[in-house]
Amino acid sequence: MISIKKKSRSVYPIIVPTSYGNVGTINSYILNDGDSLSLVDAGIHTEKYKDALITTLAANGYQISDLSRILLTHHHEDHVGLVNWVLQKKDIPVYAHHEAIPRLMVEREFLVMRKNFFTELYISMGCIEEAQPRLKKLQQTIEHKNEHALQTIIRPLGEGDSILGMKVLETPGHSADSISFYDEERQWLLAGDVVLKTTSSNAIVDPDLKGNRLHTVRQHKESLIRLQQLDVEYLFAGHQEIIEDHQNVISKKLDKIQHKANRLYSVIKEGTYLPKEIAQNLYRHKYNTEFSLVMSEVIGYLDYLEEDGHLKKSLQNGVWHYNAQ
Repeated sequence: MISIKKKSRSVYPIIVPTSYGNVGTINSYILNDGDSLSLVDAGIHTEKYKDALITTLAANGYQISDLSRILLTHHHEDHVGLVNWVLQKKDIPVYAHHEAIPRLMVEREFLVMRKNFFTELYISMGCIEEAQPRLKKLQQTIEHKNEHALQTIIRPLGEGDSILGMKVLETPGHSADSISFYDEERQWLLAGDVVLKTTSSNAIVDPDLKGNRLHTVRQHKESLIRLQQLDVEYLFAGHQEIIEDHQNVISKKLDKIQHKANRLYSVIKEGTYLPKEIAQNLYRHKYNTEFSLVMSEVIGYLDYLEEDGHLKKSLQNGVWHYNAQ
């Protein structure tokens, strides 16, 4: 059981193999600051993950009751799965970005707004028929919201805050509420899913709390550039390996973003104008099997290229058409 120690602090990684998506592992971290234990992200709600948390604590002489707080890098289900289970055993504070709160508390007003946002988005992208399973799932979340909500009051964190001597950095892109925790003294960065060692971290299109579409590829790129400039010995990622060469890894991610943008631009330049058809051209069978992620990526890169002046769009019969400039 590995642990990483420096200047009276330790990190105990919880790295659990998974078939969830293509991420390889789901990671959480126990931070021992010398006075208390913090659980950074809470994995997925399975017996296997519960056992991994208990085993990691026990290997270092602790148990669930020794945890003092939970820090969340973002709201996705593979990062918050055991929060309620831990809280049933010990009532401790939970911290997350303010954008995470309506998502984690599964607030009805926010969920209804979000479903309406995606309905309008998919209509304007010409793929409302294929979107029906996604929209049905969003409706089911509204109807069963109490089953998904965290059973606590979330304590908000944002840019400029610090906790346990770590700087809170807003690093949106993968999600609207992504934050990273930076221990500058030890050069440790707990970064959630902003950057992963071997696979791309999806910049998932979503509305902000006011219903405005976030330009997530741009956000993700800016977050990567920001993290690349930090002095970091260990980047504790939400999946896969702990990263020890974050600047090189991030350089490859930035190259990949530009490659994807160039590829999408080429498809449009060759005469494919509709978002749905662009997605089908680029991703073929994945368009049906991974519809929401594929359309999220295509929409994100359309926004990115339009912002840079490489594309111009026009609304025809309620559907956006994109042309290369």
